[in-house]
Amino acid sequence: MSTIVLATRNTKKVPELRAVLAEQGRTVEIRTLAEYPDAPEVVETEPTFAGNARLKARAVAVHTGLPAVADDSGLCVDELNGMPGVLSARWSGQLGAATGDIDDANLRLVLDQMADVPGERRGARFVAVIAVAIPQEGSADPAEHVVDGTLEGQLLTEPRGANGFGYDPIFVPAGENRTTAELSATEKNAISHRGIALRRLSKRLSEVL
Repeated sequence: MSTIVLATRNTKKVPELRAVLAEQGRTVEIRTLAEYPDAPEVVETEPTFAGNARLKARAVAVHTGLPAVADDSGLCVDELNGMPGVLSARWSGQLGAATGDIDDANLRLVLDQMADVPGERRGARFVAVIAVAIPQEGSADPAEHVVDGTLEGQLLTEPRGANGFGYDPIFVPAGENRTTAELSATEKNAISHRGIALRRLSKRLSEVL
């Protein structure tokens, strides 16, 4: 059985990846950085989702000697020229950290920035990029493969829904009248940017592992 390492200490991400792999009949041992306390902390310094995902996957693959999977994702708003983008998780900066609820602070800042923007110009998308880095015998550089997923939609003027996290309460997927925070977990996973990327990753892992 193949073993891969998720470049995160969040063990809650393991069942999600395991379920997607199981859909394609593949059994993989999945570890996280919780099992590698001496693994390096990788700072997301790249200007793109793909760059940050590759940065993290490469560092963990080199450290563990095992195939490593890393992701980066966020909200891209048309009217904000694609921002918050890679800064989605820290858009409100130190002000958000000081509130104790950075997710809500990030969401409120985007709403404030979009306050006077009419509905026809409130287009946005969630983007997820997942990279896998695979150590190669005789080479210091792992082989890299990148997949992505996108969910198109519109931003509301006020939050709705108690499910999800981050910007979910203000994002309505194309073809829906509910926010991603009003969808069930099953409904969201079926259409989400991360769900799409994970299914593409599963197929790619079946090819390269």
